Amino acid sequence: MAGAVDLSALRARADSARTSSGGRAPAGPPATGSAPPVDGVPGGQWVIDVDEQSFQTDVLERSLQVPVVVDLWATWCQPCKQLSPVLERLAEQGGGTWILAKIDIDANPRIAQAFGVQSIPTVIALAGGQPVEAFSGAQPEPQVRQWIEALITQFRDKLPGIRAAESAGADGVAEEDVEPPEDPRFVEAEDALDQGDYTAAEAAYQRILDAEPANEQATAAIAQVRFLARAENADPAAIARADADPDDARHVVARLDLHPGPVTRSEV
Repeated sequence: MAGAVDLSALRARADSARTSSGGRAPAGPPATGSAPPVDGVPGGQWVIDVDEQSFQTDVLERSLQVPVVVDLWATWCQPCKQLSPVLERLAEQGGGTWILAKIDIDANPRIAQAFGVQSIPTVIALAGGQPVEAFSGAQPEPQVRQWIEALITQFRDKLPGIRAAESAGADGVAEEDVEPPEDPRFVEAEDALDQGDYTAAEAAYQRILDAEPANEQATAAIAQVRFLARAENADPAAIARADADPDDARHVVARLDLHPGPVTRSEV
């Protein structure tokens, strides 16, 4: 294939070198070797180096959420140095809709063997723990982009992480996870509660309910304040009796518990 390096001759040389060294494999890059140099394309959270130890977690398990595109490369492979910048740039632009997993075949030969790789660079996409698409050789960026877009379209409704990543904001925080601004009325009540001033806290929550009788947050908060106030003022002798008598314990709890229903000013 154009733009790809055939591995068969290289394997033959490697076997010869292994024989001449007494059966030992020649020294290679470390198991977590870095990818080919990429000028001007910073590696990010969507581009990861993978080895045999991390393959299960970083590739197979992640592919249950989003597609994982495996880039099989080597330091001596010139076409790899052409394709890798393209893949890394597209992965960064993808913003987490897919993950690029870079695997040095010299450091991790068993992974290359498992995929039956005959030439590099070879790019294999996994989704749901299974290989689904692949190509070999250094391809032009528009063609690679089209391949990635088709992959995302194919699995958008099948892998939950794709839509989650697409709904995320530019800072990587999903829109639904962004907290709304604090309501100053609740801040006043919470400050009083932090200071142990239950009377002021209850009054602040009650003012909210006067303006918004259906405000569920204020209704729950005022119930909590009343419970805390009653618990703090509970008769120590009654609590001691409750410890010794389950029937009395239920009575104490019933006294501290609050009746359900909306809160009105007549209850204050």
